[in-house]
Amino acid sequence: MAQFTYKKLTAMFIPLGLIGGMALSVEGVADSHNRYTIDASKGVVKNSAGECWLTVGGIREKIAECGDMVVGDADGDGVTDDKDMCPDTPRGAPVDARGCPLDSDGDGVPDYMDKCPGTKAGAKVDKDGCEIKPMAKMEKVVIDNILLFDFDSAQLKSGSAEVLSSSYSKFKGNAAVGSVIVTGHTDSVGSDAYNQGLSERRANAVRDYLVSQGADASKLQARGAGESQPAFTNETEAGRAMNRRVEFDVMMK
Repeated sequence: MAQFTYKKLTAMFIPLGLIGGMALSVEGVADSHNRYTIDASKGVVKNSAGECWLTVGGIREKIAECGDMVVGDADGDGVTDDKDMCPDTPRGAPVDARGCPLDSDGDGVPDYMDKCPGTKAGAKVDKDGCEIKPMAKMEKVVIDNILLFDFDSAQLKSGSAEVLSSSYSKFKGNAAVGSVIVTGHTDSVGSDAYNQGLSERRANAVRDYLVSQGADASKLQARGAGESQPAFTNETEAGRAMNRRVEFDVMMK
């Protein structure tokens, strides 16, 4: 069959009274079997199976030749259906020559969904395309309170300086250290409120000493946990002694 144009098709059907002021079908509508996409500017369209269909004045008829007719683009991404490997691309999403969403940084998240474009190659990312940072490595140093304080006191006792200096030297001046949390702990003897206050005073005493010895104050944080985080049972004297402690939680970069 010869190539069709809109004018030729109109001329063919006027004698039959088939056009008579009827407009072509609305663009983007498909038939009940999804065989073709209707283009309001043409009378013939070609589907992804290579079939050519005539759609004028409500008539839908398969024809033998397509001629110069246009192939449909169902998802409107600029890649015709016969070449589109990703036919359901969201409207407006940038695509490659195959009609598939672009992923410029190669992180597995297409550009139209990527909230962190330009992620470095090989980085692990979340569903938004943003890099998942690894958990910071933490080191813990535990010091028995008996080495630092007298009973019911937050005043560093004689000899505690040597203990603290030895413990802190493990990470003092290390550029890989991000921060150090000094946490004071107590046993369960006494009220919760009293033990909380005592643990805070002891933690601050340790921090103040370390800063006085040249430690970076911006990296040191003091806090008290009172009796809320026992490391051992409080039912025995040995357990309670182990719970009376100061801990350095050293967060590495």
